Amino acid sequence: MPEPSTAAGAPENGAGAGAPRSLAEALRARDDAALSTLLHARPDLLGPVPGDLTQLATRAGTRASVVRALERLDRFTLQTAEALAVAPDPCPYPELESLLTGGEDERARAALPGALATLRDQALVWGGDDRLRLVRTARELLAPTAQRPSPTGLGPTVAEATAGMSPTRIQEIVAAAGLPATHDPVSAVAALTALFTDPERMSALLDEAPAEAHQVLGRLVWGPPYGEVTPHPAPPVRWLRDRGLLLPATARTVVLPREVALHLRGGFAHRDTAPVAPPVSVQREHRPQLVDANAAGQALAALATVEELVKSWEHTGPLVLRAGGLAVRDLKRTAAALDTTEASAAFWIELAYAAGLLATDGEADERYAPTPAFDDWLELPPAEQWSALATAWLPATRTPGLVGEQDAKARTLSALGPDLDRSPAPEVRRRVLELLAALPEGGSGDPEALLARLAWERPVRGTSDLRARLARWALTEAEVLGVTGRGALSGPGRALLEHRDPAPLLAPLLPEPVDHVLLQADLTAVAPGPLRRPLGDTLAVLADVESKGGATVYRFTPGSVRRALDAGHAAADLHAFLKEHSRTPVPQPLAYLIDDVARRHGHLRVGAASSYVRCDDDAMLGEILADKRSAGLGLRRLAPTVLAARAEPGALLEGLRAMGYAPAAESGSGDVVVARADAHRTPPRSAPVPVPDGPPVPDATLLAAAVRAIRAGDLAATAVRKEPVPSAGVPGDLPRTSAAETLATVQAAALTGSAVWIGYVNADGAASQRVIAPVRVEGGFVTGYDHTADEVRTYALHRVTGVAELAEDQV
Repeated sequence: MPEPSTAAGAPENGAGAGAPRSLAEALRARDDAALSTLLHARPDLLGPVPGDLTQLATRAGTRASVVRALERLDRFTLQTAEALAVAPDPCPYPELESLLTGGEDERARAALPGALATLRDQALVWGGDDRLRLVRTARELLAPTAQRPSPTGLGPTVAEATAGMSPTRIQEIVAAAGLPATHDPVSAVAALTALFTDPERMSALLDEAPAEAHQVLGRLVWGPPYGEVTPHPAPPVRWLRDRGLLLPATARTVVLPREVALHLRGGFAHRDTAPVAPPVSVQREHRPQLVDANAAGQALAALATVEELVKSWEHTGPLVLRAGGLAVRDLKRTAAALDTTEASAAFWIELAYAAGLLATDGEADERYAPTPAFDDWLELPPAEQWSALATAWLPATRTPGLVGEQDAKARTLSALGPDLDRSPAPEVRRRVLELLAALPEGGSGDPEALLARLAWERPVRGTSDLRARLARWALTEAEVLGVTGRGALSGPGRALLEHRDPAPLLAPLLPEPVDHVLLQADLTAVAPGPLRRPLGDTLAVLADVESKGGATVYRFTPGSVRRALDAGHAAADLHAFLKEHSRTPVPQPLAYLIDDVARRHGHLRVGAASSYVRCDDDAMLGEILADKRSAGLGLRRLAPTVLAARAEPGALLEGLRAMGYAPAAESGSGDVVVARADAHRTPPRSAPVPVPDGPPVPDATLLAAAVRAIRAGDLAATAVRKEPVPSAGVPGDLPRTSAAETLATVQAAALTGSAVWIGYVNADGAASQRVIAPVRVEGGFVTGYDHTADEVRTYALHRVTGVAELAEDQV
C-alpha cells in the first residue's frame, strides 16, 4: 500500500483509533523536548522556522533534507533504514528485527531499539511498533530499482517484477512451481509470493533444483540481483526461470526476486550487519611527558617554518594567478626555500593564510604578501603564536591535501586557489582528535582502526572517499603542527579540542630563547635553541641557515656577509656583534672572511645613468670590459674611472656580483646606498571564513523559541473560534471587549503561552482579525507571534477592538 503524504495524508486502512495517519500527526503527538531533538539533529528544517507542524513534516520529507539526514546516520542506523526500505510498508517491529538479526544476531537485536529511536527522533520513521513507516522520500532513495540496486543487494518483490508480465506467463510459472491455477494474475502472484515466503515449501522446491542452479542463485543472492542471459539459456537457468525463481527484468536480463533472496540469506537483509562501532585500538603507548615534549618540538619547528615562509614573501611575493591561487613554479620555489616537499609547503602556505598572516595585496600586479597581522603575531610569545595557528587550523575548511589534483573540469587545483574548501573538513578533523582523546593518555591510535571507526560513523554512499582522505590528512597535519606527538594527543592538543587556551600548557614545554651562539672554525654558528628576536633577525642576514632542529646551524659565506654589508652593517659592527653574542672566541677564518669581503665591498660603485660603474682602479674597469660575461650589460668607458651601462642599476649590481665582484650601490650624491628593502605589507585583511557544512546547529534558546512558534502556528492552523455572543454585534465578528478585558486576556495568554484571536484597526483605519501568541505585554503594547503574518509583531492595545480565546478543545 503506498504511503500517505508525509504532511497530511489520508487515514491508513485498519489503523487503530490512536494511530497517527501521517507524519504531521505523529509530530503533533510529540512533546516539546522531542521536537527540539528533531530540530537539533536536522537544523536545515529551521530555515526559515516552519509556520506549523504540517509545514515541518512536509519540509522533513523533501529530498535534499532526507539525503542530508541519511548521510549523518551511523552504519547500523542506516542499515535499519535500508531494511525498512525493502520491508513491507507498514512493517511490524518483529519483521524488521528478523531482517536485521536473522533470528540469531543478539548484538543486532540489542542495538535495534536505539537505531530505531534515532530514526524516529529525526522523523525518518514514524508510526507505532506495529506499523513502522519509513518516510516516502527515504524509501525512494533506499529501495531497489532497475537502475539503482538497493544497498542491501536485494531486488524487487515478486509483485513488482511481474507487474508487466502477461497473465498467461504468470499462470505458466505458477503451474511449473507446483501451485494450482488461479482465475486472475493478482491471486497467482499472491500464491507465488506465499510459496517463496514459506520456508518449508521453498526448501522442498530448492531440493528439486539442479546443482548448477544453486550456483546461479549463489552468484545473485547477495547482489547485484540482476544477471544477463542469452537467448537460449542453459538448462539450470531455464529451470529457475520457469518456476519464477528468476524473473525477466528486460529482454536479456533476469532478476532474483526479493522473497527468494531473503530465503536463501536466512532472512538477513544485509550480508554483514554492524550493530557495534569498531573500537579504536591503541597502537603504541608512550609516557605523556614524552608525547608533550615531542609535540612541543614539532610546535617550535612549525613556528619557525611559518615565520620563514611569510618573511620570504615580504619583499617580492609570488604573483596571483588570473584564476586565483599560486602558480606551480612558485609552490616549487617555496618548497625548495623551506627545504620540504610541495605537499608540506602547500600545508604551511594554507595554514598561514587561514591564520590571516598572508593575503593578496590588491595591487594592479596582484601578489601575495604578509598582512599587518603578521607583525602583531611576531610580537606574541611562542606559545601564543602556536595557539593562533592551531586555533585557525582546527575549524578551517581549506584542504591543502587537494593541491595538485584535478577538479571535475580537469583543472589543476592550486594552493591558495578558490576551490580548496571542503565543508566536512572541520568535522572530520575534530572527530579524529576526539577519538584520539578517548584513548588512554599517551596512547597513539591505530590509523586503520581509526579510519574504520570513522567509516562506521559516517558510511560512504557512492564512490567518494573524501572523509577517509580528510582523516588521513588530519592525522598528518596534527603531527607536524604539534597537536599530537608520536601519534598521541598532546596536552595542548587536548586543551584545543576542549575549547581551552592551549598556550598556558605549551609555554612550559618550550625552551627559553637564548641570546648566544657557538661559533666554530668551519665558518658555522650553532644556535643551541631558539634565538631571541634581535639576535635571530641579525644572524639571519649575516649567515645562511644550513640545518634546522633542536639546534640550528648557520653558515657564513661571502654572499651572506656581503648581504649584511649591503644592509648597512659595517665590518666593525659585525665583529662586535659576533664577539658579544658568541660563547666561543670568534674564529680567525670568520674574522678574515668579514674583513676580506668588507675590503672589496664598495670598491665598485653603481649609479643611475641609466647606470654607471665608478672605480678608482682603472685596471679593474678594463678587466671588466674585457670579460665576455659583461657583454649583456652594455658597458662602455666614459672616463678612466667610469663605465656607463645600458642595464638598470639593479641588474648591473647582480651582473657584477655574478662575475665575482662586490659592487655597492651609490646615490646621486656619491654616498653608498644601504640596500635595506622595505617589507611589503597588504592592507588590513581578515582571515578567510570557513565554508559551513550546512546550517549551524541551533542553541537551546533558538530551539525553545522555534518550538514555541511552531506550536502556536499549528494551534492557529487547526483552531476553531468560539461562537461570538449574539448581542456583541454582527454575527460572525469578534465581540467588542473593554480595555480592561483586553489587557487581562492578553496578559493571561502571555503567561500561559496560549494564542488568542484579536480584532485590530491599524493607523489607516483598516480592520482585520489575527491570531497572535502574546509573549510580552507592557507600556500599552502587546508583542507576540502573529500567525497570520508569520512573524513577530507589536500591536497597540488601544487599537484592539476585541479579543477572544481559542476553543478549549484546541488549547
